[in-house]
Amino acid sequence: MKKFLSGFAALAVISVTAAFLTGAAPKRTPARAYVLIEAATGTVLDGENADSPLNVGYLSKLMTILLVGEDIRDGLYSEDTVLTASDSVTGTKGSVIWLENGDKLSVGELLKAVAVGNANDAVTVLAENSAGSVEGFVDRMNARAFDLGLRNTAFYSPYGYYDEREHSSAHDIALICAELYRLDLPYFSIWRDFVCNGTVELVSENTLTRTYSRHCGFKAAHSDASGCCIAEGGKSGDTCYISVVLGAETADDSFSLAKELIGTGFSDFKLTSANLPDDVLRPVTVKNGEKSAVRVRLECQEGIVVPRCTDKLMSRAVLPEHLTAPVESGQRVGTVGFWCGKELVSEQPIVAAESIDRVTLGFVLRKLLGYAME
Repeated sequence: MKKFLSGFAALAVISVTAAFLTGAAPKRTPARAYVLIEAATGTVLDGENADSPLNVGYLSKLMTILLVGEDIRDGLYSEDTVLTASDSVTGTKGSVIWLENGDKLSVGELLKAVAVGNANDAVTVLAENSAGSVEGFVDRMNARAFDLGLRNTAFYSPYGYYDEREHSSAHDIALICAELYRLDLPYFSIWRDFVCNGTVELVSENTLTRTYSRHCGFKAAHSDASGCCIAEGGKSGDTCYISVVLGAETADDSFSLAKELIGTGFSDFKLTSANLPDDVLRPVTVKNGEKSAVRVRLECQEGIVVPRCTDKLMSRAVLPEHLTAPVESGQRVGTVGFWCGKELVSEQPIVAAESIDRVTLGFVLRKLLGYAME
């Protein structure tokens, strides 16, 4: 088992001393893969085969829920918007709420049916409303995965049906959950409820929704191909840790490991602010640019995760003497390390806070004309 830290969306790998973090590696319940991250920063705190592409079964529905949740957040429709099922729901296989052509249900009720009851016919209605067709929605799923930096994920349906081409990883699923945590959807905390005017009962496969005091969301699933899987969020105060377990032998094994990992997060780590002296994040000179210098910032603004025993942190930054235009906003330009004594406990990318274009003849002429008219 390896222990490591990494930046959000796997864009930066943090160099740490494993023995300083947690000491000897504890024995974990067997699973094909697992990971633990802190939700706000995406920092990876523990994992085994965390980036291995695997079948994740119905956990892929988490991306379906994320896209619909983001549509609601962006004002494209609301949870109260009533949708009408098309003939596409006819003959839907797997878990369903028995929708028929012409049936009407609100977006909120459909989301609940997916999050709690795994309802595939509800997925169809939401996907068609969101993207015009199920196929178009799958394209959106993969585009959003790319935007999030999920390089070990490929979706071929919004349902989670078995497809040998479809895969994701424990780390990628955890990053999807981190986005879902920001949306704060209420449906993941429901264990048992009803839809369709009380005629259809929903019961969550994730029993942690009713047995785990720190539970704040996400999903459990199982299939012959994926084994027993869970994506679980545990919250205390303003801190949330997310664990993903893939391919455990039993549901109880997956639940136990998920809780154990989250417990490790709360017992061994803490989220702290990354206070940096002004001279660490000084502007960097830009050659051949429309501006002579570019402002820089930490890539992750939410803070840093460090071992709980860490006291005072010192920072050391590595920045170039100059950059050459063009410079893109978000472009990595340097690194800052956070030290506790002689131990490196976190390393974060420094990125450009703005874009600066390369100077052109037209830009120079406009500048000269401006000076002449003053």
